[in-house]
Amino acid sequence: MISSYVGENKEFERQFLSGELELEFNPQGTLAERCRAGGAGIPGFYTKTGVGTVIADGKEQKEFHGETYILETGLVADLSIIKAWKGDEQGNLIFRKTSRNFNPMMATAGKVTVAEVEEIVPLGSLNPDCIHTPGIYVQRIIEARHEKRIEQRTIRERETA
Repeated sequence: MISSYVGENKEFERQFLSGELELEFNPQGTLAERCRAGGAGIPGFYTKTGVGTVIADGKEQKEFHGETYILETGLVADLSIIKAWKGDEQGNLIFRKTSRNFNPMMATAGKVTVAEVEEIVPLGSLNPDCIHTPGIYVQRIIEARHEKRIEQRTIRERETA
């Protein structure tokens, strides 16, 4: 697994600690750029992020203008499963809020991309200026409405004076 954050997932923790799952941590911006690069056909790029840390271990390092950079490779996934707010019948997608952070670039980085959307609308219903991912990157689209959960819910009683 290549990730910037793994959350509080007990099954993930079990698999990692038992050796069933390998983990490579990446800074979030580096992970995003690796996905973007892979989707754009860029095999690698240099970044200063991670220089001098365990992230740089085993990676090529190069100096540019007196500064050290590490080589990161672009990522391409066999399967990208993404989540969008709306999509049309051809897979053109609109994302909302923070779902725009990784979903558009993961759509381009997948050899096959499956989009789960909250609503599928007829072709021509989406404003072309609002489409974040063109349907050319999406091979399957599924409408799925479900409860939106958060990882850890904390509730505090209101203090009364």
